[in-house]
Amino acid sequence: QVQLVESGGGLVQSGGSLRLSCAASGFTFNNYAMTWIRKTPEKGLEWVSTIDGDGESATYTDSVKGRFTISRDNANDILYLQMNSLKPEDTALYVCGNNRGPADYARNGGAWGQGTQVTVSS
Repeated sequence: QVQLVESGGGLVQSGGSLRLSCAASGFTFNNYAMTWIRKTPEKGLEWVSTIDGDGESATYTDSVKGRFTISRDNANDILYLQMNSLKPEDTALYVCGNNRGPADYARNGGAWGQGTQVTVSS
C-alpha cells in the first residue's frame, strides 16, 4: 500500500522560507516521478512542481519559479519542497503525489497524501 505523509508546514511571514517533506512508502520510490500540488478553498487545486525519478529534471508553475525548489532523497524515500521568498498567495494546503503531473495522473492514476498547511502572513 502506498503511503505519502507530508510535514513541515506552518505559519511564516511574507519573505520567509519553509521546507516541506513528503515521506513515501509502499512503492519503488526512485522509479517514480513525484509532484507537489496545492489547494485552497478559493482557487481549488493548482499544480506546483514535478521532479523525475532520479532527481535530474524538475518543472514548476510560473508563479513559483525562482523561489521554490523541488528535490528528493532517494536513499531515504523523501520528497522535498524548499520554499523561499514566500508570499501570502502561497498560502495553501500542500500535497504530494507519485505521478508525473496532472496529465499523467489523469491517465494513469496515483496516490496523494493528506497535505501540510502553509500559511504566509503579510
